[in-house]
Amino acid sequence: MSASIIPIARPSFTFIGERLWLDFVNTDATRGKVRTDALLSFDSYLRWLEAAGALDGERAMTMRRRVLEQPAGATAALVEARRTRAILRQLAERGSRADRPRADAVAELNRILGRSAGTRRLELRRDGSVARTFVPVGDAFTGLLIPIVESAADTLVLDELPRVRRCAGADCSRVFHDATRNGARRWCDMSGCGNRAKAARHRARTARERHEPTSAISD
Repeated sequence: MSASIIPIARPSFTFIGERLWLDFVNTDATRGKVRTDALLSFDSYLRWLEAAGALDGERAMTMRRRVLEQPAGATAALVEARRTRAILRQLAERGSRADRPRADAVAELNRILGRSAGTRRLELRRDGSVARTFVPVGDAFTGLLIPIVESAADTLVLDELPRVRRCAGADCSRVFHDATRNGARRWCDMSGCGNRAKAARHRARTARERHEPTSAISD
């Protein structure tokens, strides 16, 4: 089945990337011949940012009010988010092996940073945890991308690209940061892709054993 006709499922937010920017890339991913795109609308974009902890409830409400006043701005912001996501996917999949994806990503990150002014602060959450937040004072729509941009920038600055992987599942396009000590992680999650691969190997082994000719025993 070609990618152009893979059905798009209702967005479901899953965070397995170990880095915010990789989870953002995974908002458009294919698993089991079903494509899931969590950025089909500006509201779904906001809901994903909230679920990822990149946008607090107060700012989300402010942005939803702004959408009513500036619908064209919301549409443009969604187009920009999807553009950035596509560039970051190339970085995730090819950035450790090729110069062009890194150069394109740096240019894109700098473009967004150049359009967004604001202040950074620490936010004490209800569960007692502390998180860094960015409060834009310039282009509020573009400012939504700042936490994602900073996450990708950290990966580049800390030279973490060699640890970024694409799931080894034949029908899975999710990407993740391999934080294992020996760099041996192959699957986006063991309960899904890992178990399916294990089951496939077992079926293949059983089929081989079933069709192997038995040696005739001579007197």
